Amino acid sequence: MSVNSPRPGARIVPCPGCGTPTPYGPDNPWRPFCSERCRNGDLGAWSSESYRMAVKPTEADDDIPEAQAPRQDSPRH
Repeated sequence: MSVNSPRPGARIVPCPGCGTPTPYGPDNPWRPFCSERCRNGDLGAWSSESYRMAVKPTEADDDIPEAQAPRQDSPRH
């Protein structure tokens, strides 16, 4: 059975890469993505550190010299 023809009753989820409705199950080798392209795009974003979370400085950060303090970059898009 191919990814484009999911078995009846299969759970359908939006692809995290492009939003295409995609079957989530063992018949989809790229789950939860719709294709290898979307899966590789997500992997590339992780490996280039495109996914970041903003962090507020804490009192403990005040004790760290600025040269050693972690950078507080805004997320890249």
